[in-house]
Amino acid sequence: MTFRPATKADAPALAEFVNYAGEGLPLYLWTKFAKEGEDPWAVGRARAARDEGAFSWRNATVIEHGGECASCLIGYAIPANPEPVPADMPAMFVPLQELENLAPASWYINVVGVHPQFRNLGLGGKLLVLADDVARKSGLRATSLIVADSNRDARRLYARHGMRERASRKVVKNGWQTSAENWVLMVKSL
Repeated sequence: MTFRPATKADAPALAEFVNYAGEGLPLYLWTKFAKEGEDPWAVGRARAARDEGAFSWRNATVIEHGGECASCLIGYAIPANPEPVPADMPAMFVPLQELENLAPASWYINVVGVHPQFRNLGLGGKLLVLADDVARKSGLRATSLIVADSNRDARRLYARHGMRERASRKVVKNGWQTSAENWVLMVKSL
């Protein structure tokens, strides 16, 4: 296994990881963003290839296993004084932003994604350890993430890693097909 910073060439794999971690919500949104006749996956790949933004290759670390991009970590620091939720934010994102704002001065784990063929190899746990290291090196005293209440396997992994549930908000589905009812904020003090 090799840890390395992502490159722009990893954008196709990053789009897949983001969709795995987001339980299909990213693809649902990319379908909404796609122009008529445009492939929603092309939208996701373009977003991953951006040089700026939370979902950018510049914020990602990947693990290669057997020469393949097996998993990724995407994250960033939440400021000590997060901006209030904008009044014009789409309703679907409001609960997520509210929860993120409840974890100020933490390193926010936006994505822990593992390709299905590489699951159960401990890669998710290795990425969580890396997130802790990045947070410490950044002078932050916590890591945080948001997970769907229906994603029991991920919640168990995060709890084993020392993350604790801090708050939850109702999922706003707007047509997205999911069994999730709530988003759950989990935080680990370092």
